[in-house]
Amino acid sequence: MSFIYYMVNAAGIQGSLAHYIALASGIAIVAVICFGAYYLIRRPLVTVIHRLIRVTDTTWDDPLVEHRALEQLAHMGPAIIVYLLIPLVLEGYPALLRVAHQVLVIYVVIIGARVLDRFLSAMSDAWSYSEHSREISIKSFIQFFKIIVYIAAGVMILSGLLDRSPMVLLSGLTALTAIALLVFRDTILGLVAGIQLSANRMVSVGDWIEMPKYGADGDVLEVALTTVKVQNWDKTISTIPTYALISESFKNWRGMQESGGRRIKRSINIDLQTIRHCSADMLRRYGRIQYISDYIEQKMGELTAYNEEHNVDLESLVNGRRMTNIGTFRAYVVAYLKNHPKINQEMTFLVRQLAPTEHGLPLEVYVFCNDVNWAAYETVQADIFDHILAIASEFDLSVFQAPSGEDFRQLNS
Repeated sequence: MSFIYYMVNAAGIQGSLAHYIALASGIAIVAVICFGAYYLIRRPLVTVIHRLIRVTDTTWDDPLVEHRALEQLAHMGPAIIVYLLIPLVLEGYPALLRVAHQVLVIYVVIIGARVLDRFLSAMSDAWSYSEHSREISIKSFIQFFKIIVYIAAGVMILSGLLDRSPMVLLSGLTALTAIALLVFRDTILGLVAGIQLSANRMVSVGDWIEMPKYGADGDVLEVALTTVKVQNWDKTISTIPTYALISESFKNWRGMQESGGRRIKRSINIDLQTIRHCSADMLRRYGRIQYISDYIEQKMGELTAYNEEHNVDLESLVNGRRMTNIGTFRAYVVAYLKNHPKINQEMTFLVRQLAPTEHGLPLEVYVFCNDVNWAAYETVQADIFDHILAIASEFDLSVFQAPSGEDFRQLNS
């Protein structure tokens, strides 16, 4: 600065004007050095590091390039240069030096917060590439840490402006705790809920969840700090408060997808008036059905032995044990499903009768399809009941159907 002042005097400028010109010249020189240092750091160093990251086989470091975290870090170079040179330039100007230090502190804090923000975002993207990202989502934690970073940056900036220790400011904030709890209520609840959801594996990205209260029925797209995004089957997006998944009930279909079986639970109603004992002619016809030919032969032998052992008078249908068309039909459905390639034979397998109603006798199929894909599952279920409904008449049974307008017109005619 003495040299600059000497050169200004040599140019014929004297007095306070010479001091101001020398000061401005010194600041300009520091600015030029800072810009030069920034470009020297950013261009060669950052470019080389970015190229090294791109040529590596790993994917976890690619988000550093996408979020330009290293470019933000390059701003620290000029800050260090200003910190070293500004006391030399502003020697003799204590007020300006104090202001410059405050501005420098604010600049460093802002750059530091932005660098941490970019690194946290890069960490979140890198985690999404891992195999565990479907089970554990860290996005809510990343968002919470970002809030903490910016709160800490705000406290440090305020302490720099007021020339007070950050601890003094933090001790004074205790009186505002109640207000802070109200302001950050959703954030705090979301953080707690996010920890519970991740720790207990209650919901993960890609899960199919159902929550009728919020109109959600589809795949989870994102588990964030305050909201969970769900893409419904009609391609609309529903947002659910994260803490609602803890405080309220919802259905997660992940267990079905991981089990390898999707439940088929449907019944058909048999007209009660068509249920009867099997005659000899009926048994001969049923015996030609391959799935139950062995069953009928075995069952007839069992019933004949029982009736002979107990001297049953078979003249009356009330006496003894006899086969019925509904029981034979149920045995056929069991055999048909046992031989179906799309039915999981290791899971619950039931073909049962429910309590009779005014709509007939419900015959329920309760089995599991071994293909959990929605479209394939619906196809399998439809094929099964197509066959059952079409084959019921072969067992002299009628499927109940409430009278329609056409039925009444035919009755009237």
